[in-house]
Amino acid sequence: MTSENILNIDWSGRSILIVEDEEINYLFIETLLSVTSAKVIHVWNGQQAVDRIKENNETFDLILMDIKMPIMNGFEATKEIRVLQPLVPIIAQTAFTLGDDRDRSFAAGCNDFLTKPIRKNELISIMSKYLS
Repeated sequence: MTSENILNIDWSGRSILIVEDEEINYLFIETLLSVTSAKVIHVWNGQQAVDRIKENNETFDLILMDIKMPIMNGFEATKEIRVLQPLVPIIAQTAFTLGDDRDRSFAAGCNDFLTKPIRKNELISIMSKYLS
């Protein structure tokens, strides 16, 4: 996917939940997505994501889920979200690609997997599979 294609993406009316405990990572993703016109919501950990969905009965078109977070990690949050919203696409993201994080992400219910540092074209390409 080229930069020109990214600028032409229109996800207005789409709601994306970013579950990320590192502010700089969230701000980077938010900046990348700003050209898409998607509504971006941010929470700091998996527990906040689960609570937001439970308490507000909020639905999202896609969730970007960090794996390593305090309070509730991405694996546990994904499992709980799957009970509440079995069809929402969840994309795992982590800087820790050694070990079994990828397999554990899919086992928890994630649809896809991104490694950090996140690359713009890869992020948009994976998200487009679920939002187009």
